[in-house]
Amino acid sequence: MQTDHHPFTILGRPRHNRWARHPGVRTGPQLTLGERAADRTRLVMGSWPFILIFLGLLAAWIIGNGRHGFDPYPFILLNLVLSCLAGLQASVLLVAARRSDQVAAELALHDYQTNQGAAVSIAALRSEVADLSSQLARVEALVKTRLPDAGQPAR
Repeated sequence: MQTDHHPFTILGRPRHNRWARHPGVRTGPQLTLGERAADRTRLVMGSWPFILIFLGLLAAWIIGNGRHGFDPYPFILLNLVLSCLAGLQASVLLVAARRSDQVAAELALHDYQTNQGAAVSIAALRSEVADLSSQLARVEALVKTRLPDAGQPAR
C-alpha cells in the first residue's frame, strides 16, 4: 500500500507516520531531506524489530568469535564499534526527537488556528441568535398588541 506520505517498511510491513494525513503537518515533498531522515530514523530505531535484530547481531558476533576469533575475548573491536555507535546514536535520536517536537508544534499551531476560527464562528452565531431573539420579542409584542388573547393558554 504505497502512498505519497512517508511509507516505510519494517520486516515487510508498511509503517506510516501517525500524523501523515493531518492537515496541520507538512509531509512528503514539503519536508527537507533532514526532516525525512529524522522521521525514518525514529520509525526504525524506535521499533522492536530494530532492537531484536541488533541483539541478534550482537549474539552472532559473540558466538562467532568465542575466545579465538578475529576479535578475541574481551571483544575489543566490538567494544569500539558499540562505543562509536552509542555516541552517534545519541545524536541521531536527539535529531529525531527534535523533529517530533517540531511536528507537535505544528499540530499545536494548527489546533490554535482551528480554535481561533471556531471562536469567530461562535461569536457570529451568538450575534445572529441575539438578533433573532430580539426579532422574536418584537414579533411577540406585535402579536400581543394585535391579538390580546394570543398569549393566553387555550382552555
